[in-house]
Amino acid sequence: MIIEPRMRGFICLTSHPKGCEQSVINQINYVKSKGAIDGPKKVLVIGASTGFGLASRITSAFGSNAATIGVFFEKAPAAGKTASPGYYNSLAFHTQAEKAGLYAKSINGDAFSNEVKKQTIDLIKADLGQVDLVIYSLASPVRQHPVTGVLHRSVLKPIGDTFSDKTVDFHTGIVSEVTITPCSDEDIANTVQVMGGEDWKMWTDALLNAGVLAEGAMTVAYSYIGPDVTEPVYRKGTIGMAKEHLEATAFEITEDLAKIGGKAFVSVNKALVTQASSAIPVIPLYISLLYKIMKAKGSHEGCIEQIQRLYSERLYTNGGIPVDEKGRIRIDDWEMDEAVQKEVAELWKGATTENLPTIGDLNGYKSDFLNLFGFGFEGVDYAAEANEMVEIPGLITVEK
Repeated sequence: MIIEPRMRGFICLTSHPKGCEQSVINQINYVKSKGAIDGPKKVLVIGASTGFGLASRITSAFGSNAATIGVFFEKAPAAGKTASPGYYNSLAFHTQAEKAGLYAKSINGDAFSNEVKKQTIDLIKADLGQVDLVIYSLASPVRQHPVTGVLHRSVLKPIGDTFSDKTVDFHTGIVSEVTITPCSDEDIANTVQVMGGEDWKMWTDALLNAGVLAEGAMTVAYSYIGPDVTEPVYRKGTIGMAKEHLEATAFEITEDLAKIGGKAFVSVNKALVTQASSAIPVIPLYISLLYKIMKAKGSHEGCIEQIQRLYSERLYTNGGIPVDEKGRIRIDDWEMDEAVQKEVAELWKGATTENLPTIGDLNGYKSDFLNLFGFGFEGVDYAAEANEMVEIPGLITVEK
């Protein structure tokens, strides 16, 4: 079939297998161009199919020659219907790993479930024995609790006061005012259940109790802080409460891992175009302005550049892992540079539909959004028929 992007709101309903493949190859080539990292050798990536999780898997494998197990929840293709982009990304990763002689296996299922945790542990025991790095990079809006069976849904809302500010519809470029009503206590509790640290700790406990974490093993989860302009709806809103819970959980996990000399870290990463961030009011406008400034300064990074730098300049250096006053790794340092943020704040005040194409990088935002689904890559013939019905070899699918 000829596959074209079909949009519905903040989501693209189609994805392109060849485009996703090109995306993965581009990321692999970037990591290889930066040279070898004396990093992990056996890695589990929970949330391995898109964004920072995929970049972590690629950096582990092609930066450090690591064997990787990836866990994700992706939709397989059906006749006339494309798979989700993460499925095609993972297929491309497997293909390239096999060519490079690298071990790679994946499990497709609900990472919040006990069944997927058990299947993952069994696979580690059978094939790798132990892992020395666990990346936790889940980005789901919903979680069914494995003990209570309750379905929790996260919400993006401010706490206490109604929030109003500018946002942009990145499809049309129209800048408008958005108003979000404050959350309830139940909203906060649900969001923490989905996006907080409980599941990360459940994973670590299960892996530790099963004896599949190597001596000195590290686990890293990803977070975001962001600027003052997004603070009411993000860092001081419901999602911010979940991120604080995640960051506090790192200390609990480090205590648990002390018996094997291991540690847990939260890495605070840069604002990037993802399916999740595109749906958050205010963020697309902020990113459009940020990209323009950082590209002009030569400091702009995508997921793969961020994670390659995280591994090479933070996690795997001889001088120990640098952290901030709250124990977090900061790889958002270039975004949060004082001069960058001052420029963003100035541009924000005067941003309108008319001047955004000049003062912001809306085209860059749109391009990155399409890239998420495998569209817009050089070297891919999008007018040619593509086979949507491809399968990941050896994929372990765990049904509920």
